Amino acid sequence: MNFSDALKSIIKPHDKDELTPLFTTWGESLNPCNVLPEYPRPQMQREHFISLNGYWDYAFTKSPDFPDKYEGKILVPFSPEASLSGVNRQLKPKEFLWYRTFLPLSDLPGKNDDSTQMRLLVHFGAIDYEAQIYINNQPVITHLGGYLPFYADITDFLKEKDNELIIKVKDTTDQDSQARGKQTLRRGGIFYTAQSGIWQSVWMEWVPACHIDSLWFETDYDAHKVTAHINTVTVGVPSTLPSLCLSVFCKDKEIEKQQIPLQCTNTGQTEQLISFYISQEFFHSWSPENPFLYDVEITFGQDHVKSYFAMRCYSIEISNEVPGKIPVFCLNHKPYFLMGVLDQGYWPDGLYTAPSEEALLYDITTMKSMGFNMLRKHIKIECARWYYHCDRLGMIVCQDMVNGGSCYHMPVISYLPTLCPFLASRLKDSHYSMLSRKDENARRQWEKECLETVEYLKFFPSIGIWVPFNEGWGQFDTIRITNLIKGADPSRMIDSASGWFDQNCGDFISVHNYFRPLSVSVKQWTNRAFFLSEYGGFACHIRNHSSVNRIFGYKRYDTLADFEKAYYELIEKSLLPLRAQGLSGAVYTQLSDVEEEVNGLLTYDRKINKVYAGIIHSNFRRT
Repeated sequence: MNFSDALKSIIKPHDKDELTPLFTTWGESLNPCNVLPEYPRPQMQREHFISLNGYWDYAFTKSPDFPDKYEGKILVPFSPEASLSGVNRQLKPKEFLWYRTFLPLSDLPGKNDDSTQMRLLVHFGAIDYEAQIYINNQPVITHLGGYLPFYADITDFLKEKDNELIIKVKDTTDQDSQARGKQTLRRGGIFYTAQSGIWQSVWMEWVPACHIDSLWFETDYDAHKVTAHINTVTVGVPSTLPSLCLSVFCKDKEIEKQQIPLQCTNTGQTEQLISFYISQEFFHSWSPENPFLYDVEITFGQDHVKSYFAMRCYSIEISNEVPGKIPVFCLNHKPYFLMGVLDQGYWPDGLYTAPSEEALLYDITTMKSMGFNMLRKHIKIECARWYYHCDRLGMIVCQDMVNGGSCYHMPVISYLPTLCPFLASRLKDSHYSMLSRKDENARRQWEKECLETVEYLKFFPSIGIWVPFNEGWGQFDTIRITNLIKGADPSRMIDSASGWFDQNCGDFISVHNYFRPLSVSVKQWTNRAFFLSEYGGFACHIRNHSSVNRIFGYKRYDTLADFEKAYYELIEKSLLPLRAQGLSGAVYTQLSDVEEEVNGLLTYDRKINKVYAGIIHSNFRRT
């Protein structure tokens, strides 16, 4: 019996409302001794790391005190609600989830040598939602927020033998106003099974006392200029700092090398900017058709990391290639039609966590083979490797912030804009209570997480659009938030209010249209492009490839043949002709089925593609 068969024998639906266990091919072949073994941070990669993915002890408690005993084993990084974790239990709002493992340390390198002292960093890709980290029962760090990475320097907490890592997690999901995306404790319709705790890789690495902490590349496409922002950390008080050396490679040829000295600071932290120009001989534009990446190596004393960047430019421009002097989305100053698909990032066996690297790649490459050049990552933040693959394979990303707020007011947020779009366009987002944003502390926390998201993800060149708010849920102070994001990252476009409740800001007139003939509203234009940020939603339930028999979608088709025909006609006859009227992009709903939502191009288990690739018209591709 393999791993997934063993899980299936344990996991049974309890009643008609429970989900039927459903596994992807990658989940079925998962080796629990080798879970997601790839280096988790490709944007700043060192030669060695130690993965902590695998079986940990776990316990659920009602008390915030350390548990008296642990209940069993959980397969990290799958959340306890996910089948692949082996637990299949929901963390309740008044409970605490505990994790325990022992760090695989045979010795402590350089511990007693000040000149070569090494530091041990433990990295957490994402823990949902509030996490407290303990080493040998000593508190190390507390992190709030379920979608962003963080790390802890645990060197000073280590002992010679048996170093114990414990994590305490609390997650209220939709019983509070925290950012949670599509998660709900009572799933159904457009909301899905909530997950909690560790859901991205946990790993650790030894670094020198003087080491690189983070980096990103600011690119000026028109000037052929690149500025590397390199943050360093020095633990202790060295008499001098080592030099910082940067090398840039184009097709394995070194085209730039700089070495600069650094000065000691009181804090032990420095931000160093290194600028250089790329000559015309070595200049390559990044695009989905030619996703060219420059390789970078950076050395800081004994620390050595590898990275990359790309040269591209996103803009809204009036182009002579589009009639009527209409603003359109441009890539590298040329009109570029965004043929997008909505990507929820859910998996039947791993929930938020893809069961393997191959699974991540499958979604991206399959959508690209079907003619899509953009994925809208819908109110979820992915692991770094997903963005890396979009960078290297050539897939533009429209990145949503993670929505949240109090209860979802369906009459205001859904029914009103669907039935009376004119009235919805007049609603101001200062009505905090109506848009589920009455809690001032929750607004401040969301704003903090929003800016942290930009700071974290702005490294990845494939991200072309930020989406702070979707369909009004949790929307507030849209103009101010748009300006904050633009100030933090002026290189990308902003879809300020995707769907409705437009506040006359950002770079797009953004419309969701599931029930009316597709159209472009020219009279609304000023200096913004028109973006059909959601449409489609055709439902087709495939027996034995769905985790629930109930169906949610915007138009139902009983056979694959009917689904294919309707999809083809929607794209060819309704959508693509709108490009001539200035439509800049469109996002089909959606990449895969998710629980009751069976409106995916792929089934939830990714085993059936509902639209054969051969039916896709060549006009899908835009060069």
